[in-house]
Amino acid sequence: MLHHSAIHVVPAAYAEPRLAAIESSKVSITVVIPALNEAARIRGAVEALAWADEVIVADGGSQDSTMDIACEAGAKVLDARGGTIASQRNAGIAAARNCWVLALDVDERVPSELSAEISAVLAEPLHDAYRIRFRNFYLGHELRHGRWGREWHVRLFQSDRRFLEQRVHEHLEPVADVGTLIAPIEHSPYRDLAHHLEKMVRYSQWAAEDLSLRGRRSGFTHLTVNPAWRFLREYVVYGGWRDGRAGLMVAALSACSALLKYAHLQALGWQSVPKTMRVPQPLPAVVVERQPKTRLVSSES
Repeated sequence: MLHHSAIHVVPAAYAEPRLAAIESSKVSITVVIPALNEAARIRGAVEALAWADEVIVADGGSQDSTMDIACEAGAKVLDARGGTIASQRNAGIAAARNCWVLALDVDERVPSELSAEISAVLAEPLHDAYRIRFRNFYLGHELRHGRWGREWHVRLFQSDRRFLEQRVHEHLEPVADVGTLIAPIEHSPYRDLAHHLEKMVRYSQWAAEDLSLRGRRSGFTHLTVNPAWRFLREYVVYGGWRDGRAGLMVAALSACSALLKYAHLQALGWQSVPKTMRVPQPLPAVVVERQPKTRLVSSES
């Protein structure tokens, strides 16, 4: 039951200065988020960025309510269908109203320590862009070692920069003067194991298409040695074993991802080879000589 005493009406004379103060406290930055069918997570991603002056969601053609929810949460939504994740990011960057851009994904969060550091850095920027460390979580377990424990990306940059167009592992164009931030981005890339497997299949296919466009081909070594080396590198060399069973699962699935990538590449190679139809050749003609019938004549006649 709702009590009337719980309702507080703020006069407009007081509300407007308060809203203005909130707006002025925001960091002059545009956060760009590419999205595709992310109705379950987009609201949380946008609402967590209340500290930023502008949030742009570049939608890749969602079939669910992603765009509507993003608008309700306060984001500016762009229709950026028909391209890659890099093209979605670039569309959002081109529409930014601020000089500085932070590139995020739906599954990434900016803790208060990082937003405060960004605010301080942008007050007097000393570099053209900044790299940020990623704090990765796999199904609730933080990965402190292995490949996931040493992940850095350039995500804070000026709005005249663009991402290189490729399907997988898109990254910002080279920047000569890059600084480093201390606070990390918190990253939870998979909702569950099924989501991990679904993304693994999709991304391995995209990676194979990128390789095929560059003229690469798949061979015996790619299908055997590469997956084995991927596991050994991430689990042993990079110390993924120190993350326990989570580190083991991530290293094993990473090896499977490498296998799938080169299997897709092999399949693309087969599909690109023109198939010639074999026209059945007629069998050689067999000549059968028919002997004339001989008539037997009786000696008695």
